[in-house]
Amino acid sequence: MDPEQRSEALEALSEDQRRQYLSMVGPDGWCIHYDTGGRRCRIYDQRPSFCRVSSLAELFDVEHQHREAFAISCCREQIRVEYGGRSLEMRRFERAIRTQSSPGDSDPATG
Repeated sequence: MDPEQRSEALEALSEDQRRQYLSMVGPDGWCIHYDTGGRRCRIYDQRPSFCRVSSLAELFDVEHQHREAFAISCCREQIRVEYGGRSLEMRRFERAIRTQSSPGDSDPATG
């Protein structure tokens, strides 16, 4: 996420997390570890905790029963901003949510 678009996310991070996050943002606003051509994270298995969708709710103190809905909402908003509400990315995300076998089994943001 481009820090200029999501200041509330920056404010939720600790000072160390904020420093790490900002060091990962390239001049174009994209993460330096994000392969824009392949639309994949190159460090996915080693990504910081703040990059994990499951951590979003913890950062914003969302109650446990609302965490999945909160994460999905955040992902939809980000996809809409970056690619548009009718984009291939949004369709893939919605398909991943529909085909998810049970809550918590996978990370819908990554397909």
